[in-house]
Amino acid sequence: MTQIPPIRMTEEVATALAEGAPVVALESTIISHGMPWPQNAEMALRVEGVLREGGAVPATIAVVDGALCAGLDADQVERLGRGGAVVKAASRDLGACLVKGLTAGTTVSATMRIAALAGIGTFATGGIGGVHRGDGMDVSADLTELATTDVLVVCAGVKSILDIPRTVEMLETLRVPLAVFGTAEFPAFYTPHSGVIAGERFDDPAEIAAVRGANRALGLGTGMLVANPIPAQHALDAADIGATIDAALVAAEAEGVTGKDVTPFLLGRLNAVTEGKALAANIELVLNNARLAARIAVAAAG
Repeated sequence: MTQIPPIRMTEEVATALAEGAPVVALESTIISHGMPWPQNAEMALRVEGVLREGGAVPATIAVVDGALCAGLDADQVERLGRGGAVVKAASRDLGACLVKGLTAGTTVSATMRIAALAGIGTFATGGIGGVHRGDGMDVSADLTELATTDVLVVCAGVKSILDIPRTVEMLETLRVPLAVFGTAEFPAFYTPHSGVIAGERFDDPAEIAAVRGANRALGLGTGMLVANPIPAQHALDAADIGATIDAALVAAEAEGVTGKDVTPFLLGRLNAVTEGKALAANIELVLNNARLAARIAVAAAG
């Protein structure tokens, strides 16, 4: 029988887990495929700093030379940020990465899987994948991972390029508990407003931690999604970003961009069209999610 591969941890992460201190996982595709160099590496280190300020230990997840890693040093962050021979790995790709000795940025699904294996129960990201527009069969593995892996994920909703109402319906079908922080409206990544009222509203991170604990006690067997809207001062105009996304989707189809390449293409196009405003908003929402994740993790550890 194949044994679970050991997780390579930094001393900081290993010590925190051994002592029961709050730890928050971070994904790495946002470094390797989500933002340009050097903003990607700068953002990654800023997010780690925000978690430490909030009382939690950061554990950036990745695969480095075939090893599952929970916690990266500055050189490894730079390696991911500069790209090159760095692939993008969802949970289904992890076995191939291990056998081939690849270096990979981990998506939400892969990050959840590695975090769960490491014993990390809280994860902060930007936005999760979901149901794609126009094709109800094109569903991100992030959703099915949430249905099977017991990790709480804090995000700014699903990426704006996706079908938000159908994604929320899919979360319900998969029995994934959904909490929305500080509002009743499910956020739409770059904007707090999607027009979709979904999930349970919570205003206290400790209550969210308590709900997560109750779900575990009930043996629900799923993860939990916490949707945290981007702060209003950093949000983009909903109508403008919607029109820009529609145009970017048309461009992606015309250029034959498919599969894993679609999201990086669209995010790159959005950043170019908005003259950097989309990238700035992306960074701010990730920092905001890290702050909330730290508060939840601290409450859960207490």
